[in-house]
Amino acid sequence: MKNTTFTITDDLLATRGQRFLNFCIDLVFLYIIILSIGTSIILIAEATSKFAVSTWVETMSKGEIVLYSILIMLLYYSLTEIYFSRTIAQLITKTVVVKKDGTKPDIKTFVIRTLCRFIPFEPFSFLGASPRGWHDTFSDTYVVKKKRLAKGIQLFNTPE
Repeated sequence: MKNTTFTITDDLLATRGQRFLNFCIDLVFLYIIILSIGTSIILIAEATSKFAVSTWVETMSKGEIVLYSILIMLLYYSLTEIYFSRTIAQLITKTVVVKKDGTKPDIKTFVIRTLCRFIPFEPFSFLGASPRGWHDTFSDTYVVKKKRLAKGIQLFNTPE
């Protein structure tokens, strides 16, 4: 008897190397975005003679920088995954975030996934036996190779 629902299998999962590369690329993009927004605020503030704003951005405390960076990270991961099911890094490595049945997760799932990234030592959760991190496990999502997923779904839906 044929299984009636498609299920993600280990051969579809992104490798540890791909996941590490995703992490590194996303960090670079986050750094660029954080600096770009800060610089843009300063340039706009100075062009409009709002020197207090530019001075504040230039002299932000470490706590303010951390809060600003967290906000940008929340927006980056949430928006890219909600709209595209992948971050810029996942686009580059040709991987995508899906549920166990291979479909796109809902917004709530992506928000849970994003918030779990802030668990201390979460990036080290990939060092275990499975190439799934805590943000994958707690949100019940999978990062898979996009082409293999499409092929697997196509084969699954092909009548025998």
